Amino acid sequence: MVAQRELSEAEVDRVFHALATSTRRDILRRTIEREQSVSTLASEYEMSFAAVQKHVAVLEAANLIVKRAEGRERLVRANPEMIARARALLARYEELWRSRIARLDDLLAEPAPSTGSGTHPAATDNTDNARTEEGD
Repeated sequence: MVAQRELSEAEVDRVFHALATSTRRDILRRTIEREQSVSTLASEYEMSFAAVQKHVAVLEAANLIVKRAEGRERLVRANPEMIARARALLARYEELWRSRIARLDDLLAEPAPSTGSGTHPAATDNTDNARTEEGD
């Protein structure tokens, strides 16, 4: 098995940008299922062929899909290696947030510190202040 290196900041930015729209996520899903031509992909959307080509180019720039020529057609397939690297990145983010939430849960579960006398500091008797005011 080939060791996966961490994604660079630029790669992370490209992956998140590529996955930011539902059309690109759908194109990725379709190309995971099977290799397809850009023409076939374009026929599935209510947008121009050029618009679909631009979505494919964004996914290709993020290395989430691979495009190859076969005759006059351009065939597109998902890149499982980059998808696995993106999944690993998201798993690290998930672990980070789960650990933060667990720490917060632990803090909230701790009993509240007591003040010693059993009364709240704001509820103390201010008789000294009252006597001073009466004596003036």
